[in-house]
Amino acid sequence: MDLTVIAIPGFFGSMAYESKWLQRRAAVDGPSPVDYERNDTIASLTMGTGSLVIPLLTSRLSRNFELGRGRWAKPLLAVGLAAAAATAVADAVARSSEREAGSLEPIDTAAVVAPVDAAHPTDGSAPEPRAAKLSRWARRIGGSTAMAAITATGITAASTWAARTSAQRLFQRRILPDLGGGPLALGVAVLGWDFIYYWNHRIQHESRFLWAIHVVHHSSERYNLSTALRQPWAESLGMFVPYGLMSLMGVRPNLIETARQINLIYQFWIHTDAIRTIGPLEEVLNTPSHHRAHHGSNRRYLDRNHGSILIIWDRLFGTFARERADDPVVYGLTKNIETFNPLRIATHEYVDIATDVAGARTWGDRLSFVLRGPGWAYQRRPGRPGGEASPIEAASSAA
Repeated sequence: MDLTVIAIPGFFGSMAYESKWLQRRAAVDGPSPVDYERNDTIASLTMGTGSLVIPLLTSRLSRNFELGRGRWAKPLLAVGLAAAAATAVADAVARSSEREAGSLEPIDTAAVVAPVDAAHPTDGSAPEPRAAKLSRWARRIGGSTAMAAITATGITAASTWAARTSAQRLFQRRILPDLGGGPLALGVAVLGWDFIYYWNHRIQHESRFLWAIHVVHHSSERYNLSTALRQPWAESLGMFVPYGLMSLMGVRPNLIETARQINLIYQFWIHTDAIRTIGPLEEVLNTPSHHRAHHGSNRRYLDRNHGSILIIWDRLFGTFARERADDPVVYGLTKNIETFNPLRIATHEYVDIATDVAGARTWGDRLSFVLRGPGWAYQRRPGRPGGEASPIEAASSAA
């Protein structure tokens, strides 16, 4: 039996109690960013439901993209390589045309994605030179094929990595004896999950492709127990460090799954403002206070407190930040998306990545827009203030 299914009545009962408690507090102290708001809560519950249902629909589909086993893997990889070759040709044409036109000025992203028809101006100005027009179209085509190349190869790589690092597969190749199914083995599984979770969670904040998955959980400008249920629909693609590694150490796959469930249940209760502190245990456990800081968009809280059950990993690896009364947490993103539409919540960062890749002029920039941190993209994107680092980039640099 899935422990998270058993816990569902407790989840909803806790949310109902917290909502009533917050209403009573608001009647005395006034409204707060942690209060329940109908549209926000519905969006969180919808995202949570999708995070359970969509993987059931896509897990079998993703097997078709595993190299060596999936029937669509090689064709999709071939599409990716062909698109990359087409991008190289388009880049060469664009550079040649720009040299001919005598201009190597960067082309604005918006102009590449949605260029105006400069070849037939209506204001009486001179027509666009042939070389400039050719460059513009080459950049536009190259941006599209580059995105196709990255998408095709990314799907193939992620599907193959997920399949080949599954707990079931790695348990058959374990290098240590089977630890059995007792309490000690379960303790090892929970501790191992917690350690691997820290690194996955941290990398999700430091790599934009993975941030595009995890940003869903940070997209609410509210912070209450319903926020815990605002989960991504593509979480399985965000496991950079596979939990299946524990199977190599002799941990049974069913215990790894139990550890996952314990992790999710623990994380539910820390999404609250009702509990301010739990005393000395704050030094060891991830608590509501530490996790409130994690959800903050304030500069001092960005990319901090990635732990799941334990906060000791953040203390050991330099990513710990304590919640401070003189810097109240501001929930949400550094640039909020201002929507309750679940589809927009799930995909907005992917759309931004596609726009940035389409407007980039080199493979270095294209891959950086996908793989480097969100702050790098914010700073690099055309139209941003020159040289001014975003809060995310500044916080990441200071980490």
